[in-house]
Amino acid sequence: MVKIIVHIDLNYFFVRCEEIKDPSLIGKPVAVGHQGRAGIVSTCSYKAREYGVRSGMAMFQATKLCPNLIIRPVDFDFYGVMSKEFYLYVRSYTNKIEMASIDECYADFSDVLKNVKDPIAFFKHFQKGLYEKTKLFCSIGVATNKFLAKMGSDFKKPHGITILRKKDFKDKIYPLNLANMYGIGRKTAPRLQSLNINTIGDLAKKIKENDEDVKNILGKFYFTIEEWLNGDGDDMIHYDEERNPKSIGTSTTLKYDTNDYLDIRNVLKDLSKDVSNRIKKEGKLAKTISLTIKDTEFVSKSKSITLEKPLDDDNDIFDVALDLLDKFYDYRLIRLLGITLSNFVDMKDIAIQMTFFDYEEGIKQSTTKLLINQLNRQLSKPSLKRACDLIK
Repeated sequence: MVKIIVHIDLNYFFVRCEEIKDPSLIGKPVAVGHQGRAGIVSTCSYKAREYGVRSGMAMFQATKLCPNLIIRPVDFDFYGVMSKEFYLYVRSYTNKIEMASIDECYADFSDVLKNVKDPIAFFKHFQKGLYEKTKLFCSIGVATNKFLAKMGSDFKKPHGITILRKKDFKDKIYPLNLANMYGIGRKTAPRLQSLNINTIGDLAKKIKENDEDVKNILGKFYFTIEEWLNGDGDDMIHYDEERNPKSIGTSTTLKYDTNDYLDIRNVLKDLSKDVSNRIKKEGKLAKTISLTIKDTEFVSKSKSITLEKPLDDDNDIFDVALDLLDKFYDYRLIRLLGITLSNFVDMKDIAIQMTFFDYEEGIKQSTTKLLINQLNRQLSKPSLKRACDLIK
């Protein structure tokens, strides 16, 4: 049975959140990110984009392009609240939701749209309801798999609705510039363009010809791209079992590829808060924590640790995730980060007794770890560890 997969992408999410807090920003050139020479634009308003400002751009460069640019610092706590409102709204339509990042998701609407005669009107009503409940805007892509749904949501922004049917998707996406193709990163695009591959259609033609140069550039990802450009692809929505989840995870596709340790640390902090909130709602503690990294070539690496004492606190989860990162991260550019909790213990079934010695020793270890983390953040590459960690 053919599925109906929907990709819902919140438009200029961080800036829109700032507009909700301060309506005077509406219609003005706004960027969210850190100020100063090392600052980066996380996202920007459409007015700022008219000046050439883009996500991932250095903030000092953005202010040169747009001298009247209004800069707001990142407020992850508020963005997290608004993201949860967004997911609650989507869940009012379907529970088959896969979280792609803080501001986008995939959802299976196959059952929802069974008797719907006008899907465009249906999704316009969806967009209107989202705005009325949250004041957020979104673009929507509808297709038979996740790749085409993602391409559809990017097709018309802001507030767009695009349906990509298998019979006509080539007419719509093949003429697009190669840089607009999901999955083709900033490093890969120039290498393909050097082969005179400038559009998605050009790439499809080369793949059909079994071009060896293209195979060498794309590596194992070649076969996935081939499947996508034939209109096929993954249509599975990975969602937690609602009643008794075996794991709770969250991941985010970064706004720009990075290997900056401070940026990665900040993302991990935000992910830790999210999974902590979710596991607390389930009334559980986790003994196993997994960290997943996906690089710009779509290669994923994961590392897990199982702890003696289960936990649910976001600071504890963050510390463990940071330790895992330090153990296997090789400083390649990252496009996605994820944290997953598993091996659960019910809160009601556990009573942790801590002696005075345990408490005192825990305070010492926490203080030492905080100091080491603080010193590592000042280094270009984290090099300091506790002696006990080296012995382990």
